[in-house]
Formats: sequence, structure tokens, C-alpha cells
Amino acid sequence: FTAVLVIRLRDEGLLDLGDPLEKHMSGTGAGEDTVAELLANTSGLAAESPAPWWERTSGGLRPEIADVLGEQPFLHPVGRRFHYSNPGYTLLGALVEKLRGATWEEVLRREVLLPLGLDRTSVRPEAPHAGGWAVHPWADVMLPEPSEDLGRMAPAGQLWSTAADLARFAVFLANGDDRVLSVETVREMHMPAAPAGMADLADGASYGLGLQIQHRDGRLLVGHSGSLPGFLANLTIGVADDVAAVVLANCTSGPLLSVVGADLVRIVAEAEPRIPEPWRPMREADSASLELAGQWYWGTNGFALRLTADGFASLEPLSGAGRRSRFPANGDGTWTGLEGYFHGELLKAVRRPDGSVDHLDLGSFVFTRQPYDEASSVPGGVDPEGWRGIG
Repeated sequence: FTAVLVIRLRDEGLLDLGDPLEKHMSGTGAGEDTVAELLANTSGLAAESPAPWWERTSGGLRPEIADVLGEQPFLHPVGRRFHYSNPGYTLLGALVEKLRGATWEEVLRREVLLPLGLDRTSVRPEAPHAGGWAVHPWADVMLPEPSEDLGRMAPAGQLWSTAADLARFAVFLANGDDRVLSVETVREMHMPAAPAGMADLADGASYGLGLQIQHRDGRLLVGHSGSLPGFLANLTIGVADDVAAVVLANCTSGPLLSVVGADLVRIVAEAEPRIPEPWRPMREADSASLELAGQWYWGTNGFALRLTADGFASLEPLSGAGRRSRFPANGDGTWTGLEGYFHGELLKAVRRPDGSVDHLDLGSFVFTRQPYDEASSVPGGVDPEGWRGIG
């Protein structure tokens, strides 16, 4: 939730993810961290605030940012490794407050909870609600857990919610909602932002801009887990399957909920095949764009360029394996890559003086209608003797 608030600031032009925190908040002691590093947990900050344990004590013990970070906030070089940091998200919550001129709770309610209809999600519990319990590991007895107002640390995870509300939030994280974040922006959150192979991450897992990413059973799963004494929570979204799982438990410890969530997504996806969306044509056919559709070659690598009803151009390798991307139209006859290797790269048609298409240019890569087409502007030229056999 806090990541969504921060990325909204970026989309509104109030900050850049590459900005150092010091640009917007001075004197934090962690000003060299960028906004992106805080979001991706590559800030180098400690995992927790100084003792006593913040999840089981009043936020009144940590009224200032300095109380959250302590005297030595950094454990690792900035930007070099993934290390989950709750104080890092406290800093992001404070950043939201600074740029919005309101409390984190007020901004969250106004910008996310109300637009998405999350009526049963709140910073403090609202009746009726489950109590949090610790279950003795060696006896069938329980102990009630305290419920604390975490103060400064609240942006790191103090929220009460329901399965229904989290299911609605899952729809937003999968498809976006222009009242909060566009679909393009939420897909950006799905992209790995932390270095791969970090010891803090499970095999096959990575971390995006505020979201945990894992690959299980051939599926890309995004979401997040969370816990406070007496409670466990997980939200897992199977992006391609359009299936989400919400797992909630009112106990301090239990099964690994990310595995439970992934299993639920798999079970539903395998048992309930998706109904394909009905085919729809484009609203208008642009002849200048339409002549670009079809087969193209980057050197000898074959690609298919398709124009889709959503206004995108889709470039895919004919072999089925290799670099691919979708390209939203820019409105001037060019497109910009949305994902993968070509993310952010410009795709354009290069025309001859007579107006005919010579080739496609994609980030300096030249795509021609035939492999090394001698009639087109191939970098370095084509051997004048052309294609030949071995004889």
C-alpha cells in the first residue's frame, strides 16, 4: 500500500524514483538512498528498528525518524544487495506525508482505500474483527497477543483488512485502476528491481517496486506477505492466469503463507480454465501503421509485428523464443517498448524518399522484410554477391 502511494507521487511528477531521499527530506540519516532503492529493499538499511521490538511495543517509543533508524542504520552498501527493511518503508511513509502535507493514514484513505472501495481496510481495528493469538508450540493452549498502534512504523505494515477487500486490491494490482495507478504502472511494479541471487530471497524469487515476485510451477506470481504478532497474511496473484489468492490467519506462527497462496493459485488455475476474451477489431484502421504488420527480420532472426485492438504493436520472435515486447503508440507514428529487453526503446518506421518503408528501427536495431535485405539500409551493408551455397 505504501509503495502505491509513493509511485503515485512519481506519476504526478512530484518525485523521480532515482531521486535521493535527501532531495525531499533532509536530516534523515539515510539521505543517500534513492526512492527506488527504498522501494526495492536495496537501501542497505537494517531489517528492523532498534530494540525493543517495534511490532509488539507502542509507536510512542519511536516518535521521530531518528528513533526508527538508530545510530547505525546501514548494514550493507547502498544498492548492492536485497535486504528487507521495515525502517525503509517508514521513511517512504514519511516521504508521502512530507509531499502530500497530510498523515500517511489520511493519504492512504483518500488515494487508495476510498477509490478502490476497500471499506473494511483501516489502520486500526474496527468491529467486528478477529483477535490475534499465539498458539503454544507444544500444548493446545493459546495466549492473546497485544494490538499496538505502531506510530512511525505503521507504513511498514499496520493495516487491518478482510479477504474481500484484499481480493479487490488484488484486482487492482493485476489490472490497474486509472483512479489510482494505470495498468502500465502496476506492471512496472511487477518487474524485478532487486539484484538476483540475493541470500535473503528464496530460490526463484525476486523483489519489484514494493511487490514480492516468485516463479512456481511455471507461473509468474506477484504479491506480498505480512505479519504482526497474532496475525499472518498473504496476497498472491497469478498474473497470466488472472487468479489471486488471499490467505489470512489470526495466529503468530503457522505454515509459510506464500506457499499456501501459490498452491491455491495453481489449484484454481488448473481446475478452472480461463474463458478467452472475445475478439474485437480496432476502432480505426491506420493505413500507415497497417503496412508495417507482418514478418520482419533482424539479421536472420524472424519476427512478427502485429497491431492489436488496444492500440499496441506487438513484436514476437517467429521461433517462439527470444526477445519480445508490446509497444504502445506515441501518437506520432512511433511506439515505445513496454517490457523486457526493449522496455523504453523507440520503434519507428524509416521511409525512403518516395514514402515506402525501408526498414524498422528499434533502438538502432534494423528490421527488414527479408533476411539482410540488400534493398534496405542494413548496417555495414550486404555482400554484393548475395546469398550463396557452399560450392
